[in-house]
Amino acid sequence: MYEIRTLCTGAERKEAAALVQERHRWLTVRGLPMPARADSPALYRDPQAWPAGLFEGGLLLACMIPQLAPDLGWGEGPCLYLGSVHTLPDCSDDTVRLITLWASDFAARLDVPLMRAEALARSPLDVDPIAPFLRRLTDMGWEVRDPGIGRDGERVARLELAAEHRPGLSALIGCHVHDPQPAAGSWCVT
Repeated sequence: MYEIRTLCTGAERKEAAALVQERHRWLTVRGLPMPARADSPALYRDPQAWPAGLFEGGLLLACMIPQLAPDLGWGEGPCLYLGSVHTLPDCSDDTVRLITLWASDFAARLDVPLMRAEALARSPLDVDPIAPFLRRLTDMGWEVRDPGIGRDGERVARLELAAEHRPGLSALIGCHVHDPQPAAGSWCVT
């Protein structure tokens, strides 16, 4: 069984930062876009952030920072934004599919209509090295919006997915994630 949970301990946050660094190395070796912000591993150590991780058993497969209704500067209305998403190298497709299922359901349980995310894109989307990845995302239900400047000032593909209640998902993915509004501090457990 898989589990997505808030990374609360220093050890979990350190493990997420190491995963981000490994992902950056993997991207560099393949000549794929890498965030200009070299501080993304540090985001996972920031006590003000509420990062979450996808685990299988004790293995961290992915990490992300879910945020509720941030000011993205694009799109309309409230959303669950998945920021700084990093997957364990060579495990991306299935991991991204699991994150997609979970986040769509989590957004629905938070009563927000959409999920949004951004993927680095240095070239026109149809010829960018991430084009195959974007096609896989659209196969999973994501809509690729017009490219533009993302939250970190880099050129990105803007992604949206409708929130959808997914009864029975808890049999596959357990959810132990803080409500993305840190002031509320409530738990969302399925």
